[in-house]
Amino acid sequence: MQLQLRRAARPLTDEWRRVPVQPRGSTELGISFRPLQAEALGLEPRAALRVLLRYPFEMIRIAAYWNQLEPAPGRLETGELDRVLDAAEQAGKRVILGLGAVKNFGYPEFFVPAHHLERPLPEGTLITPDGQRGLLRAATEFLTRVTARYAARGAIIAWQVEHEAVDPLGMEHSWRLSEAFVRAEVAAVRAADPAGRPVMMNGFQPMSTPVALQQRWRTRDQGDSLAVAQHLADIVGIDCYPRHALASAGPVSLYLDGSESRSRRRQLRLLLDRAAAAGRRLTIAEGQAEPWEAVTTPPSPAGLVMYSCRPEDLITTYSRLLKQASEWRQVLGSYLFWGAEYWLARDGQGDPSYLRAFARVLDESG
Repeated sequence: MQLQLRRAARPLTDEWRRVPVQPRGSTELGISFRPLQAEALGLEPRAALRVLLRYPFEMIRIAAYWNQLEPAPGRLETGELDRVLDAAEQAGKRVILGLGAVKNFGYPEFFVPAHHLERPLPEGTLITPDGQRGLLRAATEFLTRVTARYAARGAIIAWQVEHEAVDPLGMEHSWRLSEAFVRAEVAAVRAADPAGRPVMMNGFQPMSTPVALQQRWRTRDQGDSLAVAQHLADIVGIDCYPRHALASAGPVSLYLDGSESRSRRRQLRLLLDRAAAAGRRLTIAEGQAEPWEAVTTPPSPAGLVMYSCRPEDLITTYSRLLKQASEWRQVLGSYLFWGAEYWLARDGQGDPSYLRAFARVLDESG
């Protein structure tokens, strides 16, 4: 059943110690790092990153936020991003650098500097090169400068262009980037990297029928981000969230749960088959490993866990996807767990179960 009414906060158990861990094979494991989310959870970002980098994963995704790197017209300030990349490199991690420009991972997902937008992007429209020439020019200039600056970094193994590139920006905005706009961004990144690193683009995989129908309707004119990624990118990244809350009333929430959805299985297999046929790699860009409740910052009640993602679900989601790929004789290039900052916040509250569940995957997956 995809629609469920459940008590949101429930007792913490040690079930995460017992659920099976699927062997990873050649799939590389890693995390995404979100400094803004760390701050929202009461963490100091640099200290949080140092702790996370001690874990023996292979890959980390880092974001270059446009409005932070360009605080004023023509001025590029990369000191903080340099420090993050230095730390990842010294820890021996392979890096996917999310370049944006318009959208990047981590709430609020929109990072255009105010000096490049005279007015908000018009809702309900497709953002095209002709309609937003100034924005596209500024975006490609930013992408070119950042790519060129870090092209000599051996730790960077791929560039991510945009985030869920042509999908609406959550439920808060209805404007969307056009495929032509994103195509120009991808071309700028490729031209600025003499090493020819692959470009990754990611998209949200609907895990339930209602969400799939809504996404199909909202992106019907040019396809969703996964479809566009298959045209433009070398690596197609899937954002996979099996269970999330739609609304809450007191202690009870309404959830969409597509973890056992047959349609999701069929879509994943189709994506794997198409990627293999086209010579592209398929990766899990975001594997749900923190709660997705009906609020922006995931709740963390003392002694309780949220139903949308318990510690055992961190393992179960990973194992289910890796097992399905293995059964179809396909390989996921990498699997990036989403929620590492939340694990640290929970640990600071006396609950190390999310971190230990992650460590168990690293230790037992081979």
